[in-house]
Amino acid sequence: MRLRYAMVCSSNQNRSMEAHFLLKRQGFDVSSYGTGAHVKLPGPSLREPNVYNFGTPYKQMFEELRRKDPELYKRNGILPMLKRNSAVKLAPQRWQENAADGYFDVVFTFEEKVFDMVLEDLHNRDHILMKTVLVINLEVKDNHEEAAIGARLTLDLCQEIDAVESWEDCIDDIVAGFEKQHQRKLLYSISFY
Repeated sequence: MRLRYAMVCSSNQNRSMEAHFLLKRQGFDVSSYGTGAHVKLPGPSLREPNVYNFGTPYKQMFEELRRKDPELYKRNGILPMLKRNSAVKLAPQRWQENAADGYFDVVFTFEEKVFDMVLEDLHNRDHILMKTVLVINLEVKDNHEEAAIGARLTLDLCQEIDAVESWEDCIDDIVAGFEKQHQRKLLYSISFY
């Protein structure tokens, strides 16, 4: 059974896009989103992030940062990340404005506060379709190495979910098996569209 997946992180486009990139390469129907007010990328200091509006093309961000300080943004991994992102899709999208994308069967988040935001957003929508959506949080630190590990773990879990006839009947066992195998706790909840 082929399900539709969404990857959601806060605002920097690293963890969700790494998972999106890997799942897309494996043939999954996947989208990715941020939940923040803006896209925030590291800058020369913590007090000087690079802030972009959702919808700003990744190629534009790449060119601007390459002009500002190519060595810094290559060294901190931002330029390679933006290059990867632009190979996946045109620009970052905001979760709260994804109504035009339809519905998803499974939504992954990578930090608990984003998990809570997604559940709150789903709860506050009109439940027209009464279709179930599984929301899973896999806690992943926000750095390039952990994002790659988190993407592989997400792929494993998506393959497990995709392999069963009905995830609704098997999700408790799938989660328990995943947690035991990978020594990682998951949060999960079921909501509706």
